Amino acid sequence: MDPHHLPAETLHLPERGFAIDRRRALLAGGACWLGFALVVWLVAGGHAAGLDRMGLLSARTGEELGLAGPTRLHEIVRDTTALGGVFLRNLFAIGAVVALLFLRLRREAVLFAMTVIAGWVVNSGLKLLVGRERPQIVPHLMEVGGQSFPSGHSFNAAVVYIAMALAFAAMSRRQAVRVTVIAAAMLISAMVAWSRVLLGVHFPTDVVAGWLGGAGWAFLAAALLYRPAKAAADSHPLFPPRSS
Repeated sequence: MDPHHLPAETLHLPERGFAIDRRRALLAGGACWLGFALVVWLVAGGHAAGLDRMGLLSARTGEELGLAGPTRLHEIVRDTTALGGVFLRNLFAIGAVVALLFLRLRREAVLFAMTVIAGWVVNSGLKLLVGRERPQIVPHLMEVGGQSFPSGHSFNAAVVYIAMALAFAAMSRRQAVRVTVIAAAMLISAMVAWSRVLLGVHFPTDVVAGWLGGAGWAFLAAALLYRPAKAAADSHPLFPPRSS
């Protein structure tokens, strides 16, 4: 067959098969924020000191308190924590917005962008309110700055990856697929959170609170910002509209 006369192929964009159940999102977000409030109470009341110390020391060994395990573990932990860093996290977020727009999922793109931006503001405000210092129990395995509670890596990674999963879950009509995508995002963001403890730069309660707050905001924003995002997407179309 002449390669210059191959039959043309048509690309079919996936149809939206899922709209966020705002009531379930509110329940999930509320449960996470209740957990966040519990951790704040434990920290403020001095009830978590023993747990924090045990969590930091559990992964260390030797007189110099180096990271336990093979040398490669340090590289794995460093690469995992990078997923929650400013550069990679924002790179993935921008890529997700572009991909959603090309898929003509304007509503999901706007909702995702609003969730991430507002989440950064929420986390910054919480850090200023608490003002906890970084742990000095074990050596830090990377340079860090700023306040410790809640963990910004944990909070923002949960916001970006869970909100991203909620956005792309809109393309599947199968509940099993949607649950798998969202659960994978929760697992990845939890790995980012725990990597901060392994590096010695956060207390365990910092990352637990950060992850709960970030996940809580991702679900809460999915419910509260749904209508504003839909209105913004419908009034300023970047691509031809598609059926909801």
